[in-house]
Amino acid sequence: MTDKMLARVEGKVGIMTFNNPEKHNAVSFEMWEAAEKILNAFENDPHVRVAILTGAGGKAFVSGADISKFERERASEEAVQRYNALVERVYARIYRFAKPTLAMIRGYCIGGGLNLAICCDMRFASEGSRFALPAAKLGLGYGYNGLRRYIETIGPVATKEIFFTARQFSAEQARRWGMLNEVVADDKLEATVMETANTIADNAPLTIATVKRSTVEILTDPNQQDIAACDAMVAACFASEDYREGRQAFLEKRKPRFTGR
Repeated sequence: MTDKMLARVEGKVGIMTFNNPEKHNAVSFEMWEAAEKILNAFENDPHVRVAILTGAGGKAFVSGADISKFERERASEEAVQRYNALVERVYARIYRFAKPTLAMIRGYCIGGGLNLAICCDMRFASEGSRFALPAAKLGLGYGYNGLRRYIETIGPVATKEIFFTARQFSAEQARRWGMLNEVVADDKLEATVMETANTIADNAPLTIATVKRSTVEILTDPNQQDIAACDAMVAACFASEDYREGRQAFLEKRKPRFTGR
C-alpha cells in the first residue's frame, strides 16, 4: 500500500484519502491500485456502512492524473491500455459499490477528480471549490461510460456545456446543475459530511443496499438489467431481522438498532 493513499474507519464510516497534496492530489497508477484495495476492504468490512472519499491538504479533492508519471506509466500503447483499464475499473467499483459513497470536496476537483466525484452517490463541497473537465483543451477522447455517468447525474445540457467549454466553474454552479448535494462553508464541510454519513449508517443497511442496486439497474441498458436480483434483495429486506427490529422500534418509540441481518 502506498503512503499516497490513506484509509481509516471512524465508527461505521470508512474514509479514503488521496494523499498527494504537493501535486494537488494528482493520482498515479499505484494510487489507483491502492484505492481499489481500500474499496475492497471497506466493502468486505461489515462494520463499515458508508464510505467517504476526500483529498488531503485542503487545496484539492483530486486534480486528475499525475502527469509526471506518464513517461513511466504510459510509455507504450500497452501501458496506456493497462492504465486506462485500471482507472475505469476503479470508477466502476465506486459507482457500483454496495454501500453509499460520499465525496467530500475541498478546493480543485479537476478532470479525473471530477470523474471520481461523479461516480459517488452524494457530493458535498466547500464554497471555494472549483471544478473543470479540460479534455477539450488537451485533445483527449472521452469514453461512453464516463459520459453516461455525467448525463445520469446532471443531464445532457449541463454535460455538454462542461465538456464543450472546458471552463472552470464554481461550487454554486455545480450545485445549480445538480452535481452537488450541498455547498457549505469550508470550516463546516467535514462536520456536514460526517453527520450525513452517520445518519445513513444508522439506517437499515439492507434497505440502503437494495435502493442503491436498484438505482444502478434502473440506469442500466434494459437488455442488461438484473431486475430479479433487485426483487431478491427486496424480499430479503422483508425477511430480515432488521425489518422486525424497525417495526418493534417504531412501536416502542425508540431508535432502531440495525445489524444488517
